Amino acid sequence: MVGKKLGYPVIAILFFVSVYFSYAFFSGGKAFGIKSSIVSNYSAPKGNGTASQETTTVDNEPKTEVCPLNGEMLSKTQKTKWEKRRPLGVMIENHKEARPQSGLSSADIIYEAVAEGGITRFLSIFYCKDAAYIGPVRSARIYFVKLLQEYGSNPLYAHVGGANTPGPANALGEIEDIEWSLYNDMNQFSVPFPYYWRDYERLPGRVTEHTVYSSTTKLWQYASSKRNLTNVDDKGVSWDKNFVSWKFKDDGKVNEIGNVGKISFGFWNSFASDYAVEWLYDKTTNSYKRNNGGSPHLDKNTGKPLSAKNIVVLFAKESPANDGYEGGHILYKLTGQGEGILFQNGQATEISWSKKDEETRMKFYDNKDQEISFVRGQIFFEILPEGNKVNY
Repeated sequence: MVGKKLGYPVIAILFFVSVYFSYAFFSGGKAFGIKSSIVSNYSAPKGNGTASQETTTVDNEPKTEVCPLNGEMLSKTQKTKWEKRRPLGVMIENHKEARPQSGLSSADIIYEAVAEGGITRFLSIFYCKDAAYIGPVRSARIYFVKLLQEYGSNPLYAHVGGANTPGPANALGEIEDIEWSLYNDMNQFSVPFPYYWRDYERLPGRVTEHTVYSSTTKLWQYASSKRNLTNVDDKGVSWDKNFVSWKFKDDGKVNEIGNVGKISFGFWNSFASDYAVEWLYDKTTNSYKRNNGGSPHLDKNTGKPLSAKNIVVLFAKESPANDGYEGGHILYKLTGQGEGILFQNGQATEISWSKKDEETRMKFYDNKDQEISFVRGQIFFEILPEGNKVNY
């Protein structure tokens, strides 16, 4: 591992130097007294089209290859790409000013949970498909770090800084403790332009904190060229040596389609108007289209609503970190056992979940203790506090 080869004193020096210069750049130059108008000229590198443009060349190929993350059937061209890389988790914010986000529709798996103050955030897992634009990218939270740990050896983690108040919610401290720092951790503070950039025109009128973007191609490229991380690490160990895939199945037959047409819930009641979620079932595509804050939740890359084949509500114990942070860091207990609801094929199924520790894959079971199978396609996890109500 890079951290062990360089030694921790050297890592610390390199980390803080890179953080200083990167922060100066991405904070609008304030660390050097530079006006933000200069920094705003560093817009998206040329050649970044939309996700739909990027994947057009493979859309007509036979879909014969199974994505190991969500079971989606994709082309051999796509497989030749994903076989050379490792899963990439990206923190994408969901502040109402950050919508419409870019790239969420291309993620294989998405987790949504409150980051702070009732505002949710997405851990978006990319592996089998690409997105030329992803963002706005925001900061790390410790429960997302712990969720990402189950995606094999050293999954890439893209974010802009993170919670670092001493205490149980210290995400950056956790990244150091598990020896991801300056290796598979892709903190923007240590990864330079053009792998991350600010785009003030993509969502005009937004404040600076909602303007950081990247692309899956550039992040995988950086991991390969600068961190020696492809599908194998610097010791030749494949990321999926101990990875366990879930079970998958094809779309339900006509007689297996249910009539649960609408799913609705909130995270924190005081913010229900902006962050309330609805998933509307579409029988023609056997998928669920998402509304957020009362409006269709669009992907800026495609102009279409987010849709998923599987919606999984995970109920988890939520508690305050009590670490003194003014914004109120929170914690979710996502190891052990818990309850949930699985929505697929127009049906709702009460399930249980089990996760031994951070690196063990979370598993899901029906009321007969049989492991459930996901319908092939995007899986969207909604992490709700225990006791929250889900209407369907």
